[in-house]
Amino acid sequence: MDDFVTASAKQGAVGEKVKTFRTARRMSLRALGEATGTTASFLSQLERGLSGVNISTLMRIAEALGISLTDLFEDAEPPVGRVLRKAERPALPPAEGYRKMLLTRRPIRDMEVYIGEFDPGGSTGAKPYSHGDSHELFFVIRGTVELTLGDERHVLSAGDSIEYPSSVPHKTENIGTEPAEVIWMIAPPTSVAADLDQYLPRPGS
Repeated sequence: MDDFVTASAKQGAVGEKVKTFRTARRMSLRALGEATGTTASFLSQLERGLSGVNISTLMRIAEALGISLTDLFEDAEPPVGRVLRKAERPALPPAEGYRKMLLTRRPIRDMEVYIGEFDPGGSTGAKPYSHGDSHELFFVIRGTVELTLGDERHVLSAGDSIEYPSSVPHKTENIGTEPAEVIWMIAPPTSVAADLDQYLPRPGS
């Protein structure tokens, strides 16, 4: 791979992909510039194929967009139906009483979806967490959980759902006596590549 992507057909294709992923995340040129140490003017020229870019800058752009560098150079479009088998779900390293898996295949485009499994008493952690400022939908597949949402506490059972900004600190805990299973759907995506890299294929998949 070249150290510098020059003003060429390849550069134009890369710029188009940057724009596709950026707009899917509803991220402005200015916001992407601030996240990558560049400027909105530079990024605008890159997206239109009018400016060259070095690989280190592209790596920062890919990280901010939650994709890999190779995603910007991939020529083939992904198939319309991208199947992910249950046994192939990338997962976070298991924590005590809690397992979280990624349901959307990378590169993630318009939304990211996760499934979580909780043993009785299991939780997402001692403290609530937040990420970005997107629209998040939380759905309970089975069990009874308590969702801490800012100063609010909601007890949710199978079939219940709740929506909230992902910027509001939130925490999930299984308060029932049976295992619980939940889904998080976030649009547009908030995870950067380093976050997604933590989700690894499970042994034997």
